[in-house]
Amino acid sequence: MSWQTIAITVLVIIMLALPLCKAVTWAKKMPKGAFWFLALMPLISLFPIPPPQFKNLEKAKQTQRKKQKQDEQ
Repeated sequence: MSWQTIAITVLVIIMLALPLCKAVTWAKKMPKGAFWFLALMPLISLFPIPPPQFKNLEKAKQTQRKKQKQDEQ
Protein backbone atom coordinates (compact mmCIF):
# COMPACT_ATOMS: atom_id res chain seq x y z
CA MET A 1 0.00 0.00 0.00
CA SER A 2 1.28 3.44 -0.80
CA TRP A 3 1.60 6.16 1.79
CA GLN A 4 -0.99 8.24 -0.08
CA THR A 5 -3.68 5.59 0.35
CA ILE A 6 -2.94 5.31 4.04
CA ALA A 7 -2.95 9.09 4.46
CA ILE A 8 -6.32 9.45 2.69
CA THR A 9 -7.82 6.63 4.77
CA VAL A 10 -6.65 8.19 8.04
CA LEU A 11 -7.92 11.61 6.93
CA VAL A 12 -11.37 10.22 6.07
CA ILE A 13 -11.59 8.43 9.43
CA ILE A 14 -10.69 11.63 11.27
CA MET A 15 -13.20 13.66 9.25
CA LEU A 16 -15.99 11.18 10.01
CA ALA A 17 -15.15 10.80 13.69
CA LEU A 18 -16.41 14.22 14.82
CA PRO A 19 -19.88 14.07 13.19
CA LEU A 20 -20.34 10.48 14.37
CA CYS A 21 -19.40 11.41 17.95
CA LYS A 22 -21.87 14.30 17.85
CA ALA A 23 -24.58 11.98 16.53
CA VAL A 24 -23.97 9.48 19.32
CA THR A 25 -24.11 12.15 22.04
CA TRP A 26 -27.31 13.54 20.48
CA ALA A 27 -28.86 10.07 20.36
CA LYS A 28 -27.94 9.30 23.97
CA LYS A 29 -30.00 12.29 25.11
CA MET A 30 -33.11 10.60 23.65
CA PRO A 31 -35.28 8.09 25.48
CA LYS A 32 -33.90 4.55 25.55
CA GLY A 33 -36.52 3.22 23.10
CA ALA A 34 -35.69 5.81 20.47
CA PHE A 35 -31.98 5.17 20.90
CA TRP A 36 -32.44 1.42 20.35
CA PHE A 37 -34.72 2.08 17.39
CA LEU A 38 -32.07 4.26 15.74
CA ALA A 39 -29.39 1.70 16.56
CA LEU A 40 -31.32 -1.21 15.03
CA MET A 41 -32.76 0.61 12.00
CA PRO A 42 -29.80 -0.22 9.70
CA LEU A 43 -30.22 -3.90 10.57
CA ILE A 44 -33.94 -3.78 9.80
CA SER A 45 -33.27 -2.28 6.38
CA LEU A 46 -31.07 -5.24 5.41
CA PHE A 47 -34.06 -7.59 5.20
CA PRO A 48 -36.15 -7.38 2.01
CA ILE A 49 -39.79 -6.39 2.26
CA PRO A 50 -41.99 -9.21 0.93
CA PRO A 51 -44.48 -8.29 -1.79
CA PRO A 52 -48.05 -7.85 -0.62
CA GLN A 53 -50.21 -10.91 -1.19
CA PHE A 54 -53.31 -8.99 -2.24
CA LYS A 55 -51.65 -8.12 -5.55
CA ASN A 56 -51.29 -11.81 -6.30
CA LEU A 57 -54.93 -12.38 -5.39
CA GLU A 58 -56.04 -9.54 -7.67
CA LYS A 59 -54.06 -11.01 -10.58
CA ALA A 60 -55.59 -14.43 -9.95
CA LYS A 61 -59.09 -12.96 -9.95
CA GLN A 62 -58.45 -11.17 -13.24
CA THR A 63 -57.15 -14.30 -14.93
CA GLN A 64 -60.12 -16.26 -13.60
CA ARG A 65 -62.54 -13.67 -15.07
CA LYS A 66 -60.74 -13.83 -18.42
CA LYS A 67 -60.99 -17.63 -18.45
CA GLN A 68 -64.71 -17.47 -17.63
CA LYS A 69 -65.31 -14.99 -20.48
CA GLN A 70 -63.40 -17.22 -22.90
CA ASP A 71 -65.39 -20.28 -21.81
CA GLU A 72 -68.69 -18.42 -22.33
CA GLN A 73 -67.80 -17.47 -25.89
